[in-house]
Amino acid sequence: MSNWIAAISAIILLLLIINIRKSRRFNLFDTWLHQKLVRDHDGFSWQIIAFLNDPKLMVIWAVLLSSFLINEEKNVAALWVLATLGFTDLSGILLKKLMHRERPSEHSDLENGYSFPSGHVLGSTTMSLILAELFGNRLGNGFIIFLTIIWLMVIISRLRLRAHYPSDILGATSLAIFCFSISQQIFLAFF
Repeated sequence: MSNWIAAISAIILLLLIINIRKSRRFNLFDTWLHQKLVRDHDGFSWQIIAFLNDPKLMVIWAVLLSSFLINEEKNVAALWVLATLGFTDLSGILLKKLMHRERPSEHSDLENGYSFPSGHVLGSTTMSLILAELFGNRLGNGFIIFLTIIWLMVIISRLRLRAHYPSDILGATSLAIFCFSISQQIFLAFF
């Protein structure tokens, strides 16, 4: 990923942080948009998607992917996968604690913790970028389309389950792209 993509994602993330913290008008718009996007929720199928992309389970997926890469004698790539997801998750956790944004009022009792950024979307975006980087050239456009569909389903699940505002999802996507870009540059510089 190029530097300008990292810069754009950082600017979007900063603008979101500032507006969520300071702008009542932005928060009202975000709430209004959330209500327009989520009229009724189809619970069970979206809960399955949310479960499969839970941030804790995403760590297990990363460990399995790293194990596969080690088996293929790609130890550096395996380390990069774990470091990238770890760096991104740590950034997301710190940002959640900094922002202290409450979830939408009608969220499920199954959802706890703060809302910004979405941990599910953060992990899903990061893992999609990792998989595209590692296997995209070899597996082609069909694989990229598959990853994009899964990623979109995670986004829809977070909205349909009323777990996040649209800005939480945009913030998670921006943070994931930014962290992935940094990790990728470090990886390319040293390996």
